[in-house]
Amino acid sequence: MDGQKLFRLASALFWGLVLALVAVDTLNSSGVRVEPPPIALGSGQMASGGHCSGR
Repeated sequence: MDGQKLFRLASALFWGLVLALVAVDTLNSSGVRVEPPPIALGSGQMASGGHCSGR
């Protein structure tokens, strides 16, 4: 097997494993969790607690 075929095989196995793990994780999750956006620039959302709330 030459290097290019080996690289393609390894790449296909890697991405297949990644997709399989994402599918297993999605199927085993208990539902959609509503989480705050990581960056809320200009969205009008104010912090209600934590270190940046000013309380």
